[in-house]
Amino acid sequence: MSTLRNFLIRKRGGSRIDITDALTYLYLAVGTLVMFGPVLWVVLSSFKTQAQLVEFPPRLLPYAQETIVVDGYDEPLPLYRVVVDGEERVLAQIRRVGIEAHMIDPENPPADPARPTDAERIRVNINDREPIERLSLALENYTEPLEKFRFATYLKNSVIVTTVATIITLVINSMAAFALSKYRFAGRDAVFVLIIATLMIPISVILVPVFLVITQLNMNNTLWGVIIPGAATPTGVFLLRQYMLTIPDELLESARIDGASEWRIYWQIVLPLARPALAVLAIFSVMWRWNDFLWPLIVLSRSELFTLQVGLNAFQGELQIQWHYVLAMTVLTLLPITAVFAFLQRFITTGIATTGLKG
Repeated sequence: MSTLRNFLIRKRGGSRIDITDALTYLYLAVGTLVMFGPVLWVVLSSFKTQAQLVEFPPRLLPYAQETIVVDGYDEPLPLYRVVVDGEERVLAQIRRVGIEAHMIDPENPPADPARPTDAERIRVNINDREPIERLSLALENYTEPLEKFRFATYLKNSVIVTTVATIITLVINSMAAFALSKYRFAGRDAVFVLIIATLMIPISVILVPVFLVITQLNMNNTLWGVIIPGAATPTGVFLLRQYMLTIPDELLESARIDGASEWRIYWQIVLPLARPALAVLAIFSVMWRWNDFLWPLIVLSRSELFTLQVGLNAFQGELQIQWHYVLAMTVLTLLPITAVFAFLQRFITTGIATTGLKG
């Protein structure tokens, strides 16, 4: 812990703060705010009610107005701070008429709540009152959707699609990368360039052809129709190929001399050595598949097959969108991918930093 502390507070100028120290910490602070600010806003907003989300000016923390139960009134009354005759008092509002608020003293309620006297009723301009608020978390944003929303079904579908698609992606891309990095054959470089060139094709161009193929294979309204089309990715082939180039060819030749088959070399030598790059590709694949919305929306029309991202669309009505539910369910969908990233993040630096270095 002391080592980390010394690293964070050390200065380029020794005992005094250098201009580069100030610029570095400013850069880090701005970068942290830009990267994690939206996530923090989503998490905090998920605990707000629908009315709090449309407040202006917006506030970071969820606040709710305090209320009090007064005898004779069916609903709890909101509390306000009001200055009356130079004295600050806490009053409860019973009604509002235009810009005028009718208020009473909750400690001395009117004898007849339906018809308070002029002495019991205090008229205040709405601009002269200050609401009494407290920090309040709208936990019902998380509990109510789970009762109306098939969260467990959508979560299961997302887990199946993400897990199976990631495994298939790792297998297919690693096989292609192994062939393109360790075998010498005519047209190898041309095949690799062709694969990389597909990165320039917009996804909107291939949606219709891929959908027609899926329809001909009767994969509409199946999870396989969501999984198969994106199984091979040019990014994954490029990343793994560049990493596998760092594996010494002599190691593979020694295995062949010892009688190892090509499959055994691939499975027991190449894949274990390429573990950091595979971990990086696994993180990318999980992020792509877990957050994918457009393709599952096109392929799936039965609600029992929806993934989480498509299921969240159910909160969008014809007249309004239930943003408080959408934000709460979005936070829940972030948790699994955050856990995967936290588990595999130690491989990212190694996997990316050594990609493209010839060993």
